Amino acid sequence: MSGICYVRGDATAPQGKGVKIIAHVCNDLGGWGKGFVVAVSRRWSEPEAAYRRWHRERAANDFGLGAVQFVQAEPPYTWVANMVGQRGMRTGSKGVPVRYDAIDTALEAVAVKAAELGASVHMPRIGCGLAGGKWSRIEPLIEERLVGRGIVVTVYDHD
Repeated sequence: MSGICYVRGDATAPQGKGVKIIAHVCNDLGGWGKGFVVAVSRRWSEPEAAYRRWHRERAANDFGLGAVQFVQAEPPYTWVANMVGQRGMRTGSKGVPVRYDAIDTALEAVAVKAAELGASVHMPRIGCGLAGGKWSRIEPLIEERLVGRGIVVTVYDHD
């Protein structure tokens, strides 16, 4: 039995009370413009601006696979976690862009932040859209890193 709550809806409009972190996967090239990020940008401008700044200034920060940037989208209750969990943007000779180890590392950071804030975590099926990942590989990472620590997780399947 999964500890993840699955609902139909929009992950950018998370359900429930209290502090919420919306977690999603970004690429390591600084590209933002397809997939779930479009919905994020439609709702808030700061997560995209912060991600682009983070990438632009990467020589002086932690930007890279496995890193997470937390952006307060609607103070004080809604945060967006920009998780760098895919190498590039296209499927090619090196396979699909998803990097499961990077998502695992990023989820660890999300767990720490969620515990610190007393937050629940909300997400689409991360890593499974444009990144080309398999939910059967992602779900156990979420179970171990978040649910296993008592963090409430809701996964949204868009209508």
